Amino acid sequence: MDTNKVNTAEGKQYIVVRLGSEQYGIDIKYVDNIVRMQRITRVPKAQKYFKGVINLRGEIIPVMSLRLKFGLEDDEYTNATRIIIIKLEAQYAVGIIVDEVKEVVTLEESSIEKPNYDNNDDKAVYLNGIGKHGDSLISLLNISGVIVEKEAQ
Repeated sequence: MDTNKVNTAEGKQYIVVRLGSEQYGIDIKYVDNIVRMQRITRVPKAQKYFKGVINLRGEIIPVMSLRLKFGLEDDEYTNATRIIIIKLEAQYAVGIIVDEVKEVVTLEESSIEKPNYDNNDDKAVYLNGIGKHGDSLISLLNISGVIVEKEAQ
């Protein structure tokens, strides 16, 4: 993939997803694939938000529920439910379950406000900022903060 197309001078591209009534943006450079909901094999003794694993073309991919990770009610699977396969630089792929994938938007730096949470707030780890797109606000996920497990204090 040509990264010049992804991060142009005009801004960054984000995939906008819906969780409940909230919209979240995921930097498109981390998105490897978007797949329909499929059977997830449970894994014993995993964190509550960790749903299990899927087999995607022979690759075993762990899948987590963003809803449960963010303390929302459990997922309700519909025809719109998707698993977004995320690949961080040197790491394996991880799937995250979202209620719906809405669109791809390009946000300029000027339309992104940095969050002003204090650093003890869990949300500060998960969000990079709030993007304004038209009349809607999109919470921009810090995808590595969402996926990489914080060491327990």
